[in-house]
Amino acid sequence: MKASVCGKCGTWVQAPQGKRLAFERSSDWREKRRARPRALCSNRDTCPQLYTARMSFTGKIVIVTGATSGIGQAAAEMLGREHASVVLVGRNDEALSAVARAVGVAGGRAVTCRVDVTQPDAADAIVTTAVEAFGGIDVLVNAAGVIASGTLDQTNDATWEQMLAVNLTAPFRLMRAAASHLAARKGAIVNVSSVNGLRAFPGVLAYCVSKAGVDQLTRCAALEMAPAGVRVNAVNPGVTVTNLHRRSGMDEAQYAAFLERSKTTHPLGRPGQPDDVASLILFLASDRSAWMTGETIPVDGGRHLTCAR
Repeated sequence: MKASVCGKCGTWVQAPQGKRLAFERSSDWREKRRARPRALCSNRDTCPQLYTARMSFTGKIVIVTGATSGIGQAAAEMLGREHASVVLVGRNDEALSAVARAVGVAGGRAVTCRVDVTQPDAADAIVTTAVEAFGGIDVLVNAAGVIASGTLDQTNDATWEQMLAVNLTAPFRLMRAAASHLAARKGAIVNVSSVNGLRAFPGVLAYCVSKAGVDQLTRCAALEMAPAGVRVNAVNPGVTVTNLHRRSGMDEAQYAAFLERSKTTHPLGRPGQPDDVASLILFLASDRSAWMTGETIPVDGGRHLTCAR
């Protein structure tokens, strides 16, 4: 018997003399030529790193909108650590370049696509970028989003239309434009919705309606795309520490007070971090969730379990 160390979990494994062990090269694609092969466990069912192995996005092409901050950035960088080829979508060239560098350092590949997702031609431009750069699309993550405060009588047409344009129409257009490419590779869509799509909260009417629309879009598209082998799911975060609320007009003092109050409105006693949500996004995009579609999943510290307060 020939003994070696599993390159995934570090345990000793054996194989009969004369038979080859499974090998993998360095996890960093830029170091492949210099890497020395490492043995893998022959029984993958007992390897402690099975979960990570099946979450691998090596060879997968992923579009991430809203990739320059918050949940979108966290998902993009996490995908880089799983060796994905990522199309980063945003509006700021400098921020896009910074995230692209981070994805590359993590072990993935990245190209940028600077567009305003609300423009009618944005979806086609994003899909074209993915296909020309990497050859197809395996996963679409719709993470771009905005929020605005306002009750029914305070919400003007411009605010209403902005909420729907960014949060609902843009994902719809991109899903439609990417559908044939996702079907060709039996891919997956993950929409970033909100606990506000599952529950009603006062003072953010247009935002709640837009996210409820995302949830129903997710369920309807899941039914329609299932025959093609494409899965469609959504994550529904609670309050997450990003720039979302700051961009809605909160100053630093207001935002700090808002986060402090979130400790009491979320049963687990804290607001979320972008990685909390990104981890679920990767799960839903991976083979680990191969029999899940049409789900809208709270990742909100228990916020959806409580009465509005």
